[in-house]
Amino acid sequence: MQALHTAATGMFAQEMNVEVISNNVANMRTTGFKRQYIQFQDLLYEQIVRPGTTSSDQNTSVPSGVYIGSGVKTVATPRITTQGSLSPTKNPYDLAVNGEGYFRVTMPDGTLAYTRDGSFSLDGNGRLVNQSGYLVDPAITVPQNATSVAVSPQGLVTATLPGQTAPQQLGQLTLSRFVNKAGLQSVGDNFFLPTEASGQPIDAVPASEGFGTLQQGYVEESNVNSVTEITSLVAAQRAYELNAKVIAAADQMLSSANNLFRS
Repeated sequence: MQALHTAATGMFAQEMNVEVISNNVANMRTTGFKRQYIQFQDLLYEQIVRPGTTSSDQNTSVPSGVYIGSGVKTVATPRITTQGSLSPTKNPYDLAVNGEGYFRVTMPDGTLAYTRDGSFSLDGNGRLVNQSGYLVDPAITVPQNATSVAVSPQGLVTATLPGQTAPQQLGQLTLSRFVNKAGLQSVGDNFFLPTEASGQPIDAVPASEGFGTLQQGYVEESNVNSVTEITSLVAAQRAYELNAKVIAAADQMLSSANNLFRS
C-alpha cells in the first residue's frame, strides 16, 4: 500500500523539521546566529486519469484528473538573516554590525571566512582576533601603550597614546556582503564561506551604500524567537503524529484485507 511509504516520507520530513528547530533553540544565545527554517516539496505523482481525457462517445472530457502523490521531500533549510538585537558589553573590541555586512576573518589556511560574530579581542601581539584567535581582516594592531581604542561607525580604528593629543589611526575595517546570503555555506564556529550560489563578496567600508554601520562595545544577539520556535515545534509534532496514525491505519487496512483472503 502506497500510503505506508507516503506517510513514512512525512514522518522523515517532520523529523528533519524538529532537528532544524532544535538547532535554532540550542543557538538562542549564540552571537550573530541566524535562525533556519525548512522548506518542503511534494514528490512525484502517479497519474491515474489525465485531465482532458475523453470520457464518452460524445467527446466529453474529464475536467480534472486523478493523481496519487508519493509523499514529501526536504529541499532547503535557508536562514532568516534579519537583524538581531544589539547587546552592550564591557569589551571595547567587541563590534556589532547594525545593518548589512559580514566581518572577514583569516582562517589558519589563509582563506577568508565571513561572520556576524563581532566578539573580538587582542592577542599577545596586540592584533585584533576573534575568539578562536583568528586574525580579523583587514589586520588591526593596537600598540601596547595605547590608553584607549575607538572604532567609528564607519570602521575607522584609532588609539590614544600617552603624550599625544590627537588619536593615532590604526586602520580601516571593512565589511562584505553577498547578492544571495542564503547561498552561503555554514561551516560552524559562526563562519560562512562563499559559494557559487551566494556570489562573490562585495567589500566596502561600513556606512557605504548597502552596508551597515559598526557599533563599538556591542555584539549582535541571535535572531531566534522562542515563541516562534515553540509554535513550530508543536506544529511539527502534530504533523508527525498524524503521519504515524496514517501508517497505523494503513497497516490495519492491510491486516483486514489479509483476513478477508484467509476467510
